[in-house]
Amino acid sequence: MIKLRLFLSTFSSTRVSIGVNNKRWSDKCKELHGFQTSSKMSGEQHLGNRATESKEMLKRATGTDWTTGNAAAHGEKRQKVNEDESQKEQKLKKRKVVLLMAYSGKGYHGMQRNVGSSQFKTIEDELVTALVKSGCIPENHGQDMKKMSFQRCARTDKGVSAAGQVVSLKCWMIDDILGKVNTHLPAQIRILGFRRVTGGFNSKNNCDARTYSYLLPTVAFASKDQDHLDGSYRLGKGTLYRVNELLSCYRGSHNFHNFTSQKGPQDPSARRHIMEMVCKEPFIRNGAEFTVIKVKGQSFMMHQIRKMVGLVIAIAKGYIGEDVLERSWGEKKVDIPKAPGLGLVLEQVHFDWYNRRYGADGIHEPLDWSQEAEEIAAFKEEHIYPTIVQTEQEEKSMLSWMATLPKHNFESSASGANSGRDAFQDGDESGNGSD
Repeated sequence: MIKLRLFLSTFSSTRVSIGVNNKRWSDKCKELHGFQTSSKMSGEQHLGNRATESKEMLKRATGTDWTTGNAAAHGEKRQKVNEDESQKEQKLKKRKVVLLMAYSGKGYHGMQRNVGSSQFKTIEDELVTALVKSGCIPENHGQDMKKMSFQRCARTDKGVSAAGQVVSLKCWMIDDILGKVNTHLPAQIRILGFRRVTGGFNSKNNCDARTYSYLLPTVAFASKDQDHLDGSYRLGKGTLYRVNELLSCYRGSHNFHNFTSQKGPQDPSARRHIMEMVCKEPFIRNGAEFTVIKVKGQSFMMHQIRKMVGLVIAIAKGYIGEDVLERSWGEKKVDIPKAPGLGLVLEQVHFDWYNRRYGADGIHEPLDWSQEAEEIAAFKEEHIYPTIVQTEQEEKSMLSWMATLPKHNFESSASGANSGRDAFQDGDESGNGSD
């Protein structure tokens, strides 16, 4: 019995000792496993941190989030575009230049571009697109034209053509500018001349005067009692002389508030100076007789030229007396008819002061465009005059307008509906060589 108790006591102690040793071994294993796991995680975290740091460095260097493939591709593309533009700017310097433009205005809503409006296409829409495609300006300059210091000399109205429009802008000096730009323009719009100018040049502000022409059928000067709708009318010497006498009355400085919309007699900007206005010898086109009225002035208000022509036609046809001309300079409102816009052409813009100051400085060329005279004449004969003559014969805009003259009230202006309609349709372009 005593021996049995001694054996059980020894066995129990041994089992406790084994249990303790097993626990210690288990703890050691756990500890070892924990160390290995910790070491493994530490290594992975270290690699992960290194990768994250690399991405952050790339992100800071390029300004692009590299967490996705699309973002990476976008970053590479933008970086390449920036590098290309930077290389182009280093290789090609931007300079202030002027472009001599000629265009037929039929089918266009005037010269000036309306950014964001695709409903009414303008001449400048075509020009800006061509400048971008030819590599003269960056694409973003086409969206914000102020970035290239763009300025037009005259803001011609809907349907009005030009043989000598001038615009100024800053562009890259690429090879063969005229050829490349014209490649992207329609045939009825052409860049005929190119000159380097001073950095502060502004085609509108540096322009001393503008010359317009107005092409019209001579039947417009026939007496109101005569019927020559078949195109048989021919302008006699006596009638031509009288027309030129009437046109000469416009020379000098006058208050033209009655020749535009929304100008009061006390408005200083309504006073304009006319240097010359004359009717040329008639000529035959497509069996009908036409003539050209030329007018040169410092600047013109909206509709001014068309109303100057309209008033002379009304006097020549016998609807009103010559005294209306004198009354039109006065303070009272006079209702003056506005001739159609079809025949109006911006012929030339003049930079006399600029030419005297910079034309002979050995750096800049004078802006007289005598070298381009033949190209200008050829463009008018091919695109401007045929379009005006054909449209007039098809649509008879002058004959239709003349039919409204008997209904006109020449004594007082319709200060409400008529003036408001003109202003709504075309706006006011005072001082910008427009009509």
